[in-house]
Amino acid sequence: MKTYPLQSITIEEAKEKQFRLVDEICKEFTGTEFLNLGDLGVVHDLNKPRYAQKVEKVLAAYFNVEKAILVTGAGTGAIRFGLQSILKANGTLLVHKAPIYPTTLTSLQAMNATIVEADFNDLANVTEILSKTKVNAVLIQYTRQKPDDAYAMGEVIKVIKKCQNVPILTDDNYAVMKVDKIGVELGADLSAFSSFKLLGPEGVGVLLGKATIIDEIDRMNYSGGSKVQGYQAMEVLRGLVYAPVSLAIQAEENDKLVAELNNARLPEVKQAFLANAQSKVLLVEFNEDIAEQVLIEAQKLGAAPNPVGAESKYEIVPMFYRVSGTFLKADPTLIKRMIRINPMRSGSKTVLRILEESIRKVKSCS
Repeated sequence: MKTYPLQSITIEEAKEKQFRLVDEICKEFTGTEFLNLGDLGVVHDLNKPRYAQKVEKVLAAYFNVEKAILVTGAGTGAIRFGLQSILKANGTLLVHKAPIYPTTLTSLQAMNATIVEADFNDLANVTEILSKTKVNAVLIQYTRQKPDDAYAMGEVIKVIKKCQNVPILTDDNYAVMKVDKIGVELGADLSAFSSFKLLGPEGVGVLLGKATIIDEIDRMNYSGGSKVQGYQAMEVLRGLVYAPVSLAIQAEENDKLVAELNNARLPEVKQAFLANAQSKVLLVEFNEDIAEQVLIEAQKLGAAPNPVGAESKYEIVPMFYRVSGTFLKADPTLIKRMIRINPMRSGSKTVLRILEESIRKVKSCS
């Protein structure tokens, strides 16, 4: 199987992202302010906590956009508010010719959106579709929706803008702080992602982009109960500081694992490779149908059997899990002979030890 995972930044590049974010924090907060947990409520003239606004200013400066906003509902909420701000009910939306993420599809169905598909892997096809069909907005998912996806976000945005000057929303979940630039930094009008996937708090989403769009989203969230509180905003910022280096180490350990496993380290392993499904993970294919039994043994040895927030602050031990639903649609038999592994905060030696011991236990029982 050939896959095209996103290019991860190096640890040195991740360090620079961390340092640059801290620099922006110092420009916005005094030292005393940053050592506070944050305020509550709707402050007069802001209609939100003061600390939430300060964090939004840091994010806007860091990602070099006009404005940022924190919203409730995690990544799903951010994408939903993003869609509602750029696409009216019964509007026409261009998407990649691939399965749409379930919660995003639910939002589009509620808006009674007309969905137009183009193959983002084929820029000529994108141009052809847009020459025939007028769309109101575009949604691009940064990470892969199918095993054979290979499109480059910047190139797709550039081609779309050349064909039709319509707002583009990018779903940057699993890409932020892992790649060099996210959608809004590559020319999109709006980027959406979850802070929970970046060591932040549960339930908080982030939107970055043009001020006119962000202001519209702010108006949608007028009531006090819909506001992200100051302490939550500070949690977002603290998690984001530690995310890039942590994720770069994870990517480095994944590379080590691929090299080890494809070097005949374990005779039971047919091949190992990396894929973005959705997060960047290690896929291990066995020569025999032992995948399901290996997963049972791995959790006994300390591996997490399922995700929490897919790289949340709670996910420290490596995760051994079934392959994604997208991959199973392509080949249902993979459930028996392939697993996905995310090292999380562990090293490659721990992952290899758990994998080796799990296989040994399965083989001894057969």
